[in-house]
Amino acid sequence: MATNLRERRAYRAKAGKSGPPVKFSRRGFQRLLGLALPYWYLLAGAGAAMLIGSITGLALPAVAGSLIDTVFVKKDASGLNQATLLLLGAFLIQAVSTYVQNFLLSYTGERVVTNLRIKLYAHLQKLPLGFFNERRTGDLISRLTNDVSQVQSAVTSNLISMVSSLVTLVGGVFIIVTRDWRLTLLILGIIPVLAGVAILVGMRLRKLSQAVSAELGEATSTLEETLSNEKTVKAFTREEYEVGRYTTRVEKVFRLAIGRARLQSGFMAVMTFLVFTAVAAVLWFGGHEVLAGHITPGELVSILIYMGVVAAPVGTLAGLFGEIQKALGSAERIFSILDEPITVADAPDALPVPPLQGRLEFENIRFEYNDNAPVLKNLSFVAEPGQVLALVGPSGAGKTTIANLIPRFFDPTGGRILVDGYDIRGLQVKGLREQISTVLQEPVLFGSTIRENIVYGRLDASEAEILEAARAANALEFIEKLPEKFDTVVGERGVKLSGGQRQRIAIARAILRNPRILILDEATSSLDNESESLVQEALDRLMRERTTVVIAHRLSTIENAGKIVVIDQGQLVEQGNHAALMDKEGLYYRLYTRNFTEEVIIA
Repeated sequence: MATNLRERRAYRAKAGKSGPPVKFSRRGFQRLLGLALPYWYLLAGAGAAMLIGSITGLALPAVAGSLIDTVFVKKDASGLNQATLLLLGAFLIQAVSTYVQNFLLSYTGERVVTNLRIKLYAHLQKLPLGFFNERRTGDLISRLTNDVSQVQSAVTSNLISMVSSLVTLVGGVFIIVTRDWRLTLLILGIIPVLAGVAILVGMRLRKLSQAVSAELGEATSTLEETLSNEKTVKAFTREEYEVGRYTTRVEKVFRLAIGRARLQSGFMAVMTFLVFTAVAAVLWFGGHEVLAGHITPGELVSILIYMGVVAAPVGTLAGLFGEIQKALGSAERIFSILDEPITVADAPDALPVPPLQGRLEFENIRFEYNDNAPVLKNLSFVAEPGQVLALVGPSGAGKTTIANLIPRFFDPTGGRILVDGYDIRGLQVKGLREQISTVLQEPVLFGSTIRENIVYGRLDASEAEILEAARAANALEFIEKLPEKFDTVVGERGVKLSGGQRQRIAIARAILRNPRILILDEATSSLDNESESLVQEALDRLMRERTTVVIAHRLSTIENAGKIVVIDQGQLVEQGNHAALMDKEGLYYRLYTRNFTEEVIIA
């Protein structure tokens, strides 16, 4: 009962293939940082360890300068011993603080990325069916994996490293200022140049990172759809074509990634050159100061080390700026999903759903995927409790859309759908869907065991209830013959089972759910005679005393239906039982009396 091509095209015309690009704002950056906010105490601990390490690191050049003057100028052996012990103590403090900082950041980062993946996946589960009709699965997978990983370091280790670098930079500049303000001017003169280069390159890096993520999503989509359709690929001998298609995608990712790497590498090279140019200037000027007797050799060495201390965070900040820009590009893609509206949701005053009798009423229903192409027009009909209602009509008439509206996969744009007199938009969605089951023409199984596929209908079912559902679906006999019985893994989409076996597992799942309303995209149309007989017998049991809406494929189903609703171009043109509709000699009569096949009814 997949949405037909016309409906897919209509939805995409409304929604667009991927939507407008998301502009990342200051609020967006705050949202990115907010991902780590619940773990502020861990970040605070990492920050404290970082401060201890940074402050200790700032003391090292002073100790080194004192060591040089003590040994080479004063020739003081006891001072040498003290300075060496100070260095060893400082190194130990730095080692411990580094361990604490790295562990806390790793823990926080892994927790953040896990929570983000869960949050993103949970939001995807709440989005309407139409969202997935216009998105490629591989792109969504890429956002859940690659983009989330890209964000991970930005909100933890990169953030702390940025703070650490700023502390070291400010502390180093302050110490240099207190020693010689003229040397400070040489250092400060280069900072605006560094900042300007970083901003210009950073903006370009973010755009390139977004492009890499988008193309990686496309490559993942190609991979996902090819691997899930390998039978078709091999049947048409398109292995080389698919390899070429995937190669084209990943080569484009490669070219974009290399462009990003080239830009980032050039950026780091320019930054390094500018920083060491400043160091050379300080060395030249400081050397003259030593020769003039204004400072000691140890003080010059100390200042040069402080220059290294200052230069290191400048380079680190430049790299971190690029990394954060890449993370912002990924965050935009993540937040664009999280900001997708949940259009089918419980109303604030939604009622819990009582046990239903199964009376179903469409009241002047109108539905459209876009403003110019209505799919259903003022459609009204009633299915009484326990009645079998067959939907008949040519391709594109709107039969699948009608079936999708009943469990609120979509909401109508006009009119009401009532169950037992309740407007379904006033009921809780979960409670409504729990009393509806759908059996598709092509059954959908998960790649787990037979037991897990059946119990998907009701997760708290007992072993006895699972056995009874399998028996009622005519599935128990073939299951008992399998080596692992109910623990047999069916493979992706049930590939290890025959079509009839897959269909009976799907029917067992529906029986276990015990719905009041059943939707059938008639399940026997593509089976051999023996399988059809077994499946039809199981369906007959499933349909007893339940309101059943059937998208009709076969004459036998139509003839035995309590009511037939004939749809053409989204409108109800006839309704009644088989005999009454044949007497009218209208559209139903013409469909029935022409030499029609299954395709005439539902193609």
